[in-house]
Amino acid sequence: MIAVNPKIEASWLDVLKEEFQSPYFLELKQFLIQEKSKYRIFPPGGKIFAAYDQTPFYEVKAVIIGQDPYHGYGQANGLCFSVNQGVEMPPSLINIFKELHDDIGCNVPQSGDLSKWAQQGVLMLNAVMTVRENCAGSHRNKGWEKITDASIKALSDKREHLVFILWGNYAKEKISLIDSAKHCILTAVHPSPLSANRGGFFGCKHFSKTNKYLTDNNITPINWELN
Repeated sequence: MIAVNPKIEASWLDVLKEEFQSPYFLELKQFLIQEKSKYRIFPPGGKIFAAYDQTPFYEVKAVIIGQDPYHGYGQANGLCFSVNQGVEMPPSLINIFKELHDDIGCNVPQSGDLSKWAQQGVLMLNAVMTVRENCAGSHRNKGWEKITDASIKALSDKREHLVFILWGNYAKEKISLIDSAKHCILTAVHPSPLSANRGGFFGCKHFSKTNKYLTDNNITPINWELN
């Protein structure tokens, strides 16, 4: 169950407190209570705000934006594109790891858990933060997008020299929230097989480009190696 002021990392609670006190969030809370009474929803309640909890506002260096969580049992862990250790890697994540290897030579990880990235300042934010089991997109347009849009805009307005990594058309729609004069915006097609195999994801080199931008701005780069 989501509280009016949810249990979330302190710096993010401060940034988003007006959102959590708004009428739409109360409606979202009621929607989630109803959903939970009828269905299994993912990620589990304690993991819904994992992206925020693992990457405090003033520690963010890069932002990867996903659409909504994986809807299969045991997959979603609150970080976009990430799955729990021991869970079979989805095709999009396999393609991300292929590009990671081709770009900077990282070993292909044994686990799809991306927590190590989050703990280094990579905010991995799904625009919609919950989903009904086996029903992709079931929690869209219920209020989550307003919260995550506010998060992106707050990062753009209050921080500088961040890298926003936008894969796919849905993520690219967030460009209007980002000040390109203060931040680096990297775009490519979505890493799903349908999109990536048409060209434009493989070879985008977003991992090395992110680290170059951070280094150029005297910010410690990300160690993308997961093994």
